[in-house]
Amino acid sequence: MPADSLHTVKSYEQELDRMRAMMARMGGIVESQVAQAVAAVTEHDEDAAQAAPAQDPQVDMLERDVEALAIRLLALRSPMAGDLREIVAALKITGDLERIGDYAASIARRSQRFDLVDRQISLSGLRSMGRLVQENLRRVIDAVTQQDSDRATEVWQADREVDEYYTAMFRELVTYMMEDPRNISPCTHLLFIAKNFERIGDHTTNIAERVYYAVTGENLPAVRPRGGIAAGDDLVSR
Repeated sequence: MPADSLHTVKSYEQELDRMRAMMARMGGIVESQVAQAVAAVTEHDEDAAQAAPAQDPQVDMLERDVEALAIRLLALRSPMAGDLREIVAALKITGDLERIGDYAASIARRSQRFDLVDRQISLSGLRSMGRLVQENLRRVIDAVTQQDSDRATEVWQADREVDEYYTAMFRELVTYMMEDPRNISPCTHLLFIAKNFERIGDHTTNIAERVYYAVTGENLPAVRPRGGIAAGDDLVSR
């Protein structure tokens, strides 16, 4: 291969590696935001509640940087097959990561708007849901960085459990509100928080689907595994 062709191939691989590194960094920050959101709600950690939103500008900047590099690669390098799928998937995955960061920041901010002192409201279900969402996100970020379709499939299948947690939380919190009107305000905040965790789970599943397609060239089934859907779910803003 001529020297100039070798240089072009090497430069192309370096740009792909740079894109992958930026995505890994973005995923790490978003994973941290979700962990902080969980701590803010379940441990009443005020530092975590402030830290999660503070990381939003970094996530937004990385999304723009990945988008610019991906467009450059598409325009100048004419990628094919697996590389083309990976680059297109990167454009979509960073959008999902940015939305997850937004939801985590929203959860963290909302955790400061209510007080459960003197309220007999258990957070055990929300704590378990948050930890599951956090674990699924960690695994899907690993799938992105390692281009692991098997791990992506595992995360995709785990979406059912997230839905089941949300349904259980919805019913539990509505019961608290019916038992004592003083619970309405804090439980409303907790409903929004549970819905945001469920939305993080949805975007995590989106990422799993994109990784699977980028690696295999095939799509996961169009119908996702679903848990129970709470009656009145539409009452909670998405």
